[in-house]
Formats: sequence, structure tokens, C-alpha cells
Amino acid sequence: MQSDRERGIPRRQFVRSAVAIGGSSALSACLSRERSLLRDEETEEPTAEEPETDAGPESRMVPRGDPTALPDAIHKWSEYLVLDTHGNTVPPQQQLVLGLSYEGSDPPTAEEREQVDAAFETLERAFQWGTGGGTGATFNRGLLYLIGYAPSYFERFGDVPESLMWPERMLEEVGEDPEKTDGFDATVVLTSDVGSVVLAAEEALMGRKETVNGIEVEGSLDGVFSVAERRTGFAGKGIPAEKLDHEEIPESAPLSMGFKSGFTDSLPSEDGVKIEEGPFAGGTTLALSRLRLNLDEWYDHDHEERTDRMFCPAHSSEEVGPDGSGLGSDSGITEEDVDSIEDHAEEHGVIGHSQKVARARGEDDFSPKILRRSEGFATDAPEHTGFNFTSVQRRLESFVEARKAMNVEEYDVDVAPEDHGIVNYVETVNRGTYVVPARENRALPEG
Repeated sequence: MQSDRERGIPRRQFVRSAVAIGGSSALSACLSRERSLLRDEETEEPTAEEPETDAGPESRMVPRGDPTALPDAIHKWSEYLVLDTHGNTVPPQQQLVLGLSYEGSDPPTAEEREQVDAAFETLERAFQWGTGGGTGATFNRGLLYLIGYAPSYFERFGDVPESLMWPERMLEEVGEDPEKTDGFDATVVLTSDVGSVVLAAEEALMGRKETVNGIEVEGSLDGVFSVAERRTGFAGKGIPAEKLDHEEIPESAPLSMGFKSGFTDSLPSEDGVKIEEGPFAGGTTLALSRLRLNLDEWYDHDHEERTDRMFCPAHSSEEVGPDGSGLGSDSGITEEDVDSIEDHAEEHGVIGHSQKVARARGEDDFSPKILRRSEGFATDAPEHTGFNFTSVQRRLESFVEARKAMNVEEYDVDVAPEDHGIVNYVETVNRGTYVVPARENRALPEG
């Protein structure tokens, strides 16, 4: 039975807290609060052969999946995400990042590979892939995940793949402290709109459950990896205004800096970030970042000033709207905006973040190279406003180019750092670099 205190906490806040805490007790409490949310016509009903009590209260939380029907690439999420009214993909609300340390054999054995592969296949049988591919889905009941392997993992067994950059080098190249590496050998990203789905997947993956969503757990990461760090995050319309102590945050904003992201024109296709040749052909690379945001200084600016710094001075505050949704599916950043950086700096004394990073787009077709996979403010960093960001790209050099484009010293203009996009309001806590194999090669690959 829920305590009076639990009943007095709004569901979204309670679920955020449960995901941040983790563990079986948090899962049980989270499921109890989300049960009414999950009980509608979209959720499969237990069959006579599988009664609801066959595997505990979470026996059949959400629709199950079919591993044989999934895309070959783990990073292919776009067709399985909720779309907004403009056709932009909407990141799932609940995010969990597990930083892993490798504890397996050197090199990995066939048995260990089978164990790890079975662990991920269990998740794919237990939960549908995101929305299940339904075009009209408004809620992501399923699970999406990434598994990435760091240079330190491959170095144990031989050569680091050519497609993978050491995080120290990446940090140096973008002008950041090379000591700010996350230190993980691998990472798993789990995400869903349902907090209990993320928690149940974590418990199953780490070998702490015998069944998940009514499916028997076969395989786990236990004994092969240990969890070095656990990070949680949350995104969603209205959440930052509800969570953070800044009256200026628009009530409809999905992210803490007040504007939506992920405009269709600013994201490449999933095939466009796919590694084309070599042992990891069909996979991609992953940049994992934990950031700290200086929202006090950011919200010292009014909405028009924040619009100039987030987009560019050619964007009007009215055009962008309170949270960026006025732009529809197009960020409005053009090649002309990029070419006008010096003119904007001279005329307005400010240049925008979006027009700066657009310098890193393709030279021939102005196509973006970095695909956001999950982002959201950190719920496990109460001492500051943290931000979790993951992106996939064909080459990590593309991430470096985009991040360098944010830096003040890349421009010969007389603009103060606080007027130079958003770089002055974002501090890197740590970064990691990974290769994300194709689905068939996800279990303990060797370069």
C-alpha cells in the first residue's frame, strides 16, 4: 500500500525519483504508480496460458517484442520514436546510462559472448522496440537501447578499431581537459517513456531478475561487466519548468535551456551515420557526454536574447515561439546564416549556437553529420543542473568538428563569450567514445 507521502507526490516526479534510485524496490514502487498509465487498449492482455500472476506484478507491463523483426542496426530508432505534430522525432522521457567495467576473460570466450547476446535478446523479446513502429503512437511503451565499446575494451585484446577515437584525444582536439574521460570500458543506454520498463530492463540485464515482462531471463552482463557508474536523465514537455527553479523556463519546453531540439533538417539519416566498411560495418560511433549547465546566467537574458544565442540573430523571438516549436520541422538555419556570422557579430554583437555548429555540416550539400539519440537533464546530479547527451555519427571526427565550431577562438570576431552561442553556459564534466556494433556483432566484439 502506498504511504500518504507517496500518494502526495505527482506521478512524473515519483517515477523520476524511482529511476534515479534504481533497484528492485524502486521498480516495484514505480510500477505501482505507472500501472494505471499502462492499462489501456494498447497494452496486450495476458493470455490464458500466461496469467498475470505468472511472474510477479510486472508480468505483462507492456507489449512484447519480436527480435526477428528488428532492424540490423541497434542505432536505428527513428521509425520507433514518437513524432510531434511537425514530424520531428521526440526523445523518450526516461533515460538510463550504465557505465561498465569489463571483468570477463581475455579475450572473451564463446560462452561469454553467448551470455551477453542472450541478455540483449531477452530484452528484445520482453519489450517491443520503442513504439513498435506505429506511425500514430503518442507514447513510447517499449524499450530502445545502445551498447557501445570503448577503446580501453579493445586495447585488452589487440588493436583499437580505426573507427574509434580515444576520448583523451577527442577532449584535447576540442580544447577540453583530457582528464575528463568517463573511464568506462563499455556503456549501455536504456530509454523509454515508461520508468518501470527502464528499471526492469536494468534489473534483467544485470542478472537480478528471473523474469521480465513475463519472459524468462536468459543471459546477463553479470560476471562479464560490472557497473562503474549509473546516470539517469529525463526529458519531456513541461518537465524542466516543473523540476527546475527558473520561472523563465517556458512551461512547454522539453529541455532545460528552454528550447526544443532535434529539428528534422538538423539531423542526418540513420544510414548517413552508419559505418560503411571494416569489422563494424553497419554499426556507428557513439559520443557520450555529461555536461553541467549554468542556467542562472542563461536566464539572466530575456527570451529574445536567448533566441539569438541558441539559433542566430536572423531568427526573431516571435518566429521561434516560446520553446522553438514555432519553427515547425525546420530549424531555419541556412548556409547564408553560416556565411553571415561575421556580419551578425558586427551588427548585433552576438552569434548563435545553431549557426555556429552548422559550419560542421557537409560542404557540398549542407547535410548534418551528427544524430542525437538521447538527451535530457540529469536526475542524479542534485548539486547542479546536469545534462546527459548522446549522439551517433559515422566518424567521431564529425563530433569533434561540431564541438570545435562552438569555441570562441574559432572565430575572428569581437564578441564576448557570453554572446557567443551557448558555449559559455555549458561545462563538460566528462566524455566517452564508443563503437556501437551492428546487432549481430553486439556481444563482446573484437576489433
